[in-house]
Amino acid sequence: MSAYAGNIGRMSDDWRSDTVEKVRKLIVKAEPEAVEEAKWRKASNPDGVPTFSCDGLICTVETYKDKVKLTFAKGASLEDPSGLFNASLDAGTRRAIDIRAEDSLDEEAFIDLIQESVALNRS
Repeated sequence: MSAYAGNIGRMSDDWRSDTVEKVRKLIVKAEPEAVEEAKWRKASNPDGVPTFSCDGLICTVETYKDKVKLTFAKGASLEDPSGLFNASLDAGTRRAIDIRAEDSLDEEAFIDLIQESVALNRS
């Protein structure tokens, strides 16, 4: 984990920060070797985009006014039997999970998705 790790959840101090913290813990639980860092820093987003990697990019975590978006770099190649992906479904390579304030995340299915993503990176 990088020094940036503790700052990702502080993007907003509300349900979104709680959601980001929960997601962070689930990613590390699913893959303890996952590395968290900020990428793609620019003037409009000086903190950069929080990313999780293990032998390649797993996913990015971004907060918006109405959601937390988890974008899986190779999501289109992953099995998603629980139907967690609900955004970017027509993208050629990636898939995303949008989590809104009233949503609950199927933690077991999410952990499976993280583990599958890492396995794909390692193949």
